[in-house]
Amino acid sequence: QVQLMESGGGLVQPGGSLRVSCAASGIFVTRYRMAWYRQGPEKQRELVASITSGGATNYGDSVKGRFTISAHNALKTVDLQMNNLKPEDTAVYYCNVRIHPEQYWGQGIQVTVSA
Repeated sequence: QVQLMESGGGLVQPGGSLRVSCAASGIFVTRYRMAWYRQGPEKQRELVASITSGGATNYGDSVKGRFTISAHNALKTVDLQMNNLKPEDTAVYYCNVRIHPEQYWGQGIQVTVSA
């Protein structure tokens, strides 16, 4: 059974950094496309970053150059390093994996960027 659990969220000041991690059970994280999504207040859920089984990464336009996604098979984690955070990055961040035909989500973790 696939389970995803996020950790590492919290409150950070603008310009600060935060690292969120997704612990996966039931899968090898480097065998699938893993992704981070987020949903801000009164906004639709959007893709933040993804990493394929081959290591190719993709980022949303608003986070390019600031966020970095990485997958660690031995640790069974997918991490999102977030630098130079802005108030508009405030959202609930979700870990995601799609194993056809199913799609799995973590419970989400709050990241708040505020002075």
